[in-house]
Amino acid sequence: MAMTVHCNIVSSEEAIFSGLVELVVASGSLGDLGIAPGHAPLLTQLKPGPVRVIKQDGDEEIIYVSGGFLEVQPNMVTVLADTAIRANDLDESIALEAKKEAEQAMSNHNAELDYSRAAVQLAEAAAQLRVLEQLRKKTGR
Repeated sequence: MAMTVHCNIVSSEEAIFSGLVELVVASGSLGDLGIAPGHAPLLTQLKPGPVRVIKQDGDEEIIYVSGGFLEVQPNMVTVLADTAIRANDLDESIALEAKKEAEQAMSNHNAELDYSRAAVQLAEAAAQLRVLEQLRKKTGR
């Protein structure tokens, strides 16, 4: 039996995942992280994107997070996210529309616009589309 560590993934609205895992892979502020049992304690900011969880039984689950924090303690990995959505629950058409709207807002130089807000919306939409692409590769759809 493979070694495991307990993992919790929570958003501001609800707990998304809780269970024993063999590996957690996420996009940290300084690059991708792979967290396995026995990993050194760590606290890092997360970028919008996928969090891959390899469960105790070997199944993989992909979860989109809009950013947040990942904390590693000796017996627990915790992901705290503003928004966390299972990849199966993402809507590609909504993500594509959000990306299009953010790109249009950023290109409209005449409008009074919060450029940084549009950039965040664009990054989140692009991250959701990356998560959907990973899901397609995993499932072969």
